[in-house]
Amino acid sequence: MKFIIQRVTHAEVAVNQEIIGKIRKGFLVFIGISQEDNQSIADKMVRKLINMRIFEDEQGKTNLSLQDVSGELLIISQFTLYADCKKGNRPSFTKAGDPVLANTLYEYIISECRKELPIVQTGSFGADMKISLLNDGPFTIILDSEEIC
Repeated sequence: MKFIIQRVTHAEVAVNQEIIGKIRKGFLVFIGISQEDNQSIADKMVRKLINMRIFEDEQGKTNLSLQDVSGELLIISQFTLYADCKKGNRPSFTKAGDPVLANTLYEYIISECRKELPIVQTGSFGADMKISLLNDGPFTIILDSEEIC
């Protein structure tokens, strides 16, 4: 499982030119799910995400979490995080989880995040989405379950 976490001042996602999710200060999170992923891995990744301290405190140190700053989440499913570009110029996506598994875990991650935070917005699984954001910093973190689990 891979999470690309971007600290943002605001972000939104649109499908068919209609905004379906919108946040203010918080994290825009792109989630990639592989065939080997499961709920146990998702739990560890969500715990790491929720407790990630990358907001500045009064001294300017990145020492505050989403909860500390009343931050919001926008969660987007993105199978392309498992692109394999070793051969040729056209990426292969065979490492990405099949859509049924990926959607099940995506929905599970959303539900777990909603237990911890009051505002969790989402994209639409499998849709052609347009994402707009203002990256704060810029500050982008890559969480890979192979490195933290």
